[in-house]
Amino acid sequence: MHIHFLDPFRPRLSPVHALDPRVKLVLALAYILTVALTPVGAWPVYFLLLAVILSVGILSALGLGFIQRRALLALPFMLAAVPIIFTNGETALFSFPLGTWTLTGYAEGLARFASVALKSWLSVQAAVVLASSTSFPDLLQAMRAIRIPRLLVAMFGLMWRYLFVLVDEALRLMRARAARSGQGAEAVHRSGGSMAWQARVAGGMAGNLFLRAFERSDRIYMAMVARGYDGEIRSLPLSAIGSGSWLTLAGGLILLILLLLFGFLLWG
Repeated sequence: MHIHFLDPFRPRLSPVHALDPRVKLVLALAYILTVALTPVGAWPVYFLLLAVILSVGILSALGLGFIQRRALLALPFMLAAVPIIFTNGETALFSFPLGTWTLTGYAEGLARFASVALKSWLSVQAAVVLASSTSFPDLLQAMRAIRIPRLLVAMFGLMWRYLFVLVDEALRLMRARAARSGQGAEAVHRSGGSMAWQARVAGGMAGNLFLRAFERSDRIYMAMVARGYDGEIRSLPLSAIGSGSWLTLAGGLILLILLLLFGFLLWG
């Protein structure tokens, strides 16, 4: 089975893959909400939440290494929270000069930064497991089932499908550029020419890609309208949720509620 490199879905034979997509979506959203609402500095709760997502990752047969590599997406959010260390708190831990300024790190700010970093990391892991264990059409159906606005779901679906078209257009332009970029035997005759030439070509490719994407999107939309598209992509209804999935949903929600209450009672 061919899998596009953009598609995060990885088919496996696991209990997580077999779970109803509506249940997975609700549990993933509930997990992310629980992580976001957990009080700052509730380290035992963070540890338990980490144990939960790692257990789900093991059950999904995706591999913890795969999940952690994808979870590196949380790194920009962690870096964006670094200023919290120097602007939030009263107990100074360290300070160092930066030009004419002196930056002081606070214990409270460091704790808040660590909480933000952990929350981002845990939330991205939940999203990775959900996207990697559920195909995108199933996710769209699950969104409709839990009453997410249909216009928003249609936008998600069209954006996701057209992303592959856009990437294929970009790859086609890159292949055309490679086919027209000769390489001589001498080291001075490198493929692609100088940096200035490559910059000009890259700028032209970006403009060409924009025009191609705009024109193709118009053709795709007209083709969809000609086939009866009225703003909603219809599909076969999902089957009823089984008793096992209901038990999984209830157990997962109860566990998350207990963890959140534990955090509020001790650190709220």
